Amino acid sequence: MIKTIIFDIGNVLVDFCFRDMLESKGFSDEVCSRIEAATVDSGFWNELDRGVMGYDEVLSLFAARDKEIEPQMRQALADLKGIVKLRPHAVPWVRSLKRAGYQVLALSNYPEKAYEDDREQLAFLEDMDGFILSYRDKVVKPDREIYELLKMRYSFKPEECVFIDDLQTNLDAADRLGWHTIRYESYEQVCARLNELGVKANDGTDFFGAKQNDTFS
Repeated sequence: MIKTIIFDIGNVLVDFCFRDMLESKGFSDEVCSRIEAATVDSGFWNELDRGVMGYDEVLSLFAARDKEIEPQMRQALADLKGIVKLRPHAVPWVRSLKRAGYQVLALSNYPEKAYEDDREQLAFLEDMDGFILSYRDKVVKPDREIYELLKMRYSFKPEECVFIDDLQTNLDAADRLGWHTIRYESYEQVCARLNELGVKANDGTDFFGAKQNDTFS
């Protein structure tokens, strides 16, 4: 029986809008692509998620990958507001699961700067039973430690939880610990899979996600 639903955040409950954020600041297509290559497409972005290095230290690593556009890169990353956008289904989805009696958690690789600059896009966190954002605990997915930390902190059984993430590597790590997993492709697809796992609404019917009249109030 599933008792705990665990969500990734990026590209599950929010859209990751890094390119849109850059374009909104007026950078050309070429500069946007070069900034992406030096930042989110580099292995150094994981250091932001891990939260061990300071933000300025990581910016220096990014800048070293393309010194020619260092001024633009630093300007682009001075403020990360707009880096994510709350998906319309996110808050109603979490609330409907809570009403049905499930423990609802989040497990996400997330940089401190992104959280501080755009935290209003994570409105669903206040409705959850708990969450781990990687920068706070200095551990990242798919390292085993972050999964074990979530289990220890919120006391759920592996066979009674299901983890929803958009990256297979993160799901594979959870699989090895005995968690049920769902790779996020669409909201409807995940709801259908939750039904197959026996996740029910509080009236005993199949759970099909948030009701149409759910609000963010």
